[in-house]
Amino acid sequence: MDIVKEQQAKLGYRKEIVRLYYPLSTLRHFFECAGDDNKIAAGVISEQQMLEILAPDNLPKQLTDTIGEIKVTAKNERFCIEIPPEGSEYAHENTADNEFIRELITLVGTHGCTMEQITELFYKYSDDIEKKEMQNGEFDCYIRFLNEPDDTYYYCFHDEGCHIIYHRFLPQDYADFGF
Repeated sequence: MDIVKEQQAKLGYRKEIVRLYYPLSTLRHFFECAGDDNKIAAGVISEQQMLEILAPDNLPKQLTDTIGEIKVTAKNERFCIEIPPEGSEYAHENTADNEFIRELITLVGTHGCTMEQITELFYKYSDDIEKKEMQNGEFDCYIRFLNEPDDTYYYCFHDEGCHIIYHRFLPQDYADFGF
């Protein structure tokens, strides 16, 4: 639900369908379990097998009773997870806002935002962060919280001249990208 809350922080809340797009590799990470014998963790689950895992009949009844019927489609190992309007409403009414994300979105949406201001925002929430410059042509740096189990994302930033953009990645996805 944190992705839905992030979207609502960026765009505002509307009771409407939410579509989330993920590559197969990310979904494998979402479903990882302990042990090397896990087929998902080992990366041997195919697109078709993942579609079967995410089929409506295989999802927990409590989940579909809470947020409605989720639809999943895939093409070339890119998945679209469609959450019905009831799911958007549930996230809005029943999950707490992530104040850090809200402040980050507000800050990067401000004309003249600087990386120094963004770094200060991270320090506002924790003294234990890591910031590293990146030389990959896509991002300038990443910042992450080191001891925040509820926020393990790598926040990758790029200064586009007139504004700064960010994307956040799970640690496993960040490692897969080979930045």
